[in-house]
Amino acid sequence: MMALIGISSEEFDKLSREDQVLYLTENLRQLPEELIEPGIEILIGAGEPELAISLAKDSGRTDKAMEIALEEGDYLWAALIAKKAGLEEESMRLYREGLDYYVSEKMYGRAVSAGRALGLPSHQLERLFEAGVNHERRSMDLGRVGYALESVALSLENALIGRDDDLAEGLRRAMVEEREKTMRRAAEDRERSGDHP
Repeated sequence: MMALIGISSEEFDKLSREDQVLYLTENLRQLPEELIEPGIEILIGAGEPELAISLAKDSGRTDKAMEIALEEGDYLWAALIAKKAGLEEESMRLYREGLDYYVSEKMYGRAVSAGRALGLPSHQLERLFEAGVNHERRSMDLGRVGYALESVALSLENALIGRDDDLAEGLRRAMVEEREKTMRRAAEDRERSGDHP
């Protein structure tokens, strides 16, 4: 732990980059004024944009905090910073831009959050939510899921070989029914998406 509170900029400059990042992280809320600007840049360079945003925001550098958030594609945080700074119009502009950006990047959860902040009607929010669900469904590797389920079913069938009791018969029947349901659902999904074999 680095407890160098009140360090001068000359002493700070002599530290290794790793120790500078550590110092900034541990003293984020009590940095001397002359270390704030270089501290923001060092944190960005060290891959700590969240800390850089916090440092900029907490030190009254609202524009810098919003700029870093936008560079990270975090329109929601940038809009919230603007709102807390009393920049209501800027905040709404950032939420609108964020909504467009998140939809274009298929980040539907964030798009819904931006839509809520903008006060979009519930049917529009629902459409965004549905688009997100459909996107997630399409991006799932159904082939691998199906293969895994088929492997489990095959293992179970192998375990039932030579068994003719009521339990074994019930399990076989349930497996056949579940396969039929899965095939029906897959066919319905293809039909809905227009993806005919």
